[in-house]
Amino acid sequence: MRYKLFTKTIALLTLTLLFSFSTQAQNLESQIDDILNASYKPNEPGATALVYKDGQVIYRKGFGSANLELDVDMRPEHVFEIGSITKQFTAIAILMLEEQGKLKVEDDMTKYIPDYPTQGKTITIHHLLNHTSGIKSYTSLQSFMKHARTDMTPSELIDKFKNEPMDFNPGEKFLYNNSGYVILGHIIEIITGDSYANFIQKNIFDKLGMKNSYYGSMKNIIKNRAYGYKQAENGYANADYLSLTLPYAAGSLMSNVDDLLIWQKALNTNQLITQKSYEKAINGSSLNSGEHIAYGYGLGAGKLQGSKSISHGGGIFGYSTMGIYMPEEDVFVSVLTNCDCTNPGGVANKIAALAIGKPFLDKADAITLSEAKLKQWEGVYEFPDGAIRYITVENGKIFSQREGSTKLEIYPMSESKFIFEEGDITYHFSVKNGKKQAEFVTDVTVIGQEIDKAPPTQQKEITLSADVLKQYIGKYELQPGAILEVTVNGNQIFAQLTGQPQFEIFAESEDNFFLKVVPAKLVFSKDDNGIVNMATLHQGGQKVPAKKIE
Repeated sequence: MRYKLFTKTIALLTLTLLFSFSTQAQNLESQIDDILNASYKPNEPGATALVYKDGQVIYRKGFGSANLELDVDMRPEHVFEIGSITKQFTAIAILMLEEQGKLKVEDDMTKYIPDYPTQGKTITIHHLLNHTSGIKSYTSLQSFMKHARTDMTPSELIDKFKNEPMDFNPGEKFLYNNSGYVILGHIIEIITGDSYANFIQKNIFDKLGMKNSYYGSMKNIIKNRAYGYKQAENGYANADYLSLTLPYAAGSLMSNVDDLLIWQKALNTNQLITQKSYEKAINGSSLNSGEHIAYGYGLGAGKLQGSKSISHGGGIFGYSTMGIYMPEEDVFVSVLTNCDCTNPGGVANKIAALAIGKPFLDKADAITLSEAKLKQWEGVYEFPDGAIRYITVENGKIFSQREGSTKLEIYPMSESKFIFEEGDITYHFSVKNGKKQAEFVTDVTVIGQEIDKAPPTQQKEITLSADVLKQYIGKYELQPGAILEVTVNGNQIFAQLTGQPQFEIFAESEDNFFLKVVPAKLVFSKDDNGIVNMATLHQGGQKVPAKKIE
């Protein structure tokens, strides 16, 4: 009798545990659904998302549209241009060659490209891998958009930036740099005698069974290709054309969430390189001064809700991507989108935080504080990296504004703790030795001290009628290939530079407008007949005239 009772108890306990696990899984699924549904709507460019946890895929779905013209719903199988996630593959390929004895990351790059003009500096493969080379990034050059449609060989591409002045001496600073990874791809070709595309295909994709991954092509048929889009005046437009010979080893690969999981598992289990080599890629690196930087080789180390993270995102014409791995919890999250108008990084971080059981705070849980309570933290705070952040209170709301950037509302979780809208960045205010300080928490924590400095004067905006705004509609040429397009929607006016997101501009007088996202102004001019014929961009102390061409 006791045995039967014991057996029934165990059975009931087992069922209870299974039910509890199932309920938790369903709850996690619905929470992830909510995050993705909020960002990716039906009949708009969409996203695919995959979550791997406890040795299995626990979430795998598509949202929105893979092709707006053909009304194709997004599916997890869809293939995307992954942009700078490509850098992981390039970096691991370099480490593979190092293990084969074909190079060392300490080698001077001129050992492989003797005629490269290093301007008397020693630039190593290590400097190229961790963005400390000082070489000018070719995507920052004004001429980049002029050549966006032009196919180039790696040597031709390198010729476009190799004679540019260096930004700093090798190893002195970290500055994200696409040129370095172009050079790395070229070094792979020189050493192996094969093209970068073939090397990655044979030694990584084929070896790991990544059947949905490719060196990108605008001509080849790519099964399950998700088409890329950009924001437009009244919705979306097809992304600008970009020859995929240009991103090359810095950003030209294509893949899907399933294959990126295969890739992450291969890294975790040392299928391509040893753990010792992998440690070089994932643990950050150091500057000449000894200062630690989070970027290693093609991957960035960080913290997410106190847990270690390894991640990299990507952005390319028509696509934005993110992959994040939590090694302590063995959780992998991949979010791929087919519009360059969104940043899936925040979405991926939210999902990863949920998956490890450490969800972000939600602004819906914000409390109400009196204006006096909010004002106790007003001030100007200086942080160790030189960043200045202004904390201001207006109409019962509190805001944070980094100098040179836009003002964002922050939400009180307590009298001293505040979060930004996404919940992944937190302020903790306190008073120490009679002075206010602000602890700013992202994937790292930095503490800013209050300084004696006045907050920036807010520009006053005025409202102009739609009829007045319509006279500015058109395209303005800053230089060949760099077009500033001005559009109007009702009483709002927008400006978009070729290859960049669209931003609203705000009138301070009839012909003078300013941006809130960056410190810049746009001033329109008219001809003798009162017709708008010119726009001048004022930014960073420079005045760049742009003739109206349409």
